[in-house]
Amino acid sequence: MEKPTLFDKFFRDSNGNIVIAQPPNPPIIVWGVASLLRLVFTSGLTNVGLDLIAFGSLFTWAWLELFQGVNYFRRMLGLVVLVGFVGLRILSNNPV
Repeated sequence: MEKPTLFDKFFRDSNGNIVIAQPPNPPIIVWGVASLLRLVFTSGLTNVGLDLIAFGSLFTWAWLELFQGVNYFRRMLGLVVLVGFVGLRILSNNPV
């Protein structure tokens, strides 16, 4: 049996398939819907609630990818989104 290459470890899942993109999972769908609804409800408690839902669902998606991603690429993607999104929230006075 051949030793897996760095490419294999980075992009292949446990079945040997190359995985870069996947069908959206529930946290990404919730984030997308909440983010779109924030464009409709631009102020008030509804906007604040949608912002919290959007942030929480994207945080959840990134956390899941970081610790349960199918390959190193997906895990790195989770880390980048998690650090970037939380960093933007911390550095910005306006919600992302």
